Amino acid sequence: MSRLTRISAPEGVAPATAYTHVVVGTGRFIAVSGQLALDEDGELVGEGDAAAQARQVFENLRRCLAAAGATFDDVVKLTYFVTDMAHMPAVRAARDAFLAPDRLPASSAVQVASLVGPEFLMEIEAFAVVGE
Repeated sequence: MSRLTRISAPEGVAPATAYTHVVVGTGRFIAVSGQLALDEDGELVGEGDAAAQARQVFENLRRCLAAAGATFDDVVKLTYFVTDMAHMPAVRAARDAFLAPDRLPASSAVQVASLVGPEFLMEIEAFAVVGE
């Protein structure tokens, strides 16, 4: 059984509003590579549409986590790579459809000059911890 403790307001640090500052866990560690907005056939979903791409990326993350015996409840860290910070509201909306607001992981968001191809607006990776 995995046990995760979320600390959203460590002493002396401003409270987190859209993520958790610290997540402590015990169990088996899972790393999910950055996921792109590709369907199961490797085709782009949502060309030029940040919301559609974000939904596909989170669906891919869900499937990868499931393959490792995990769910979004087990995620301790998400890293968002976006080509424009203006895409973050779409990313957060997609995230909120998959993660409970009281179980948000630690997170980092980075704007990058480009991803593996110009058609991709974001790439998101996840770290999770599940029971032994």
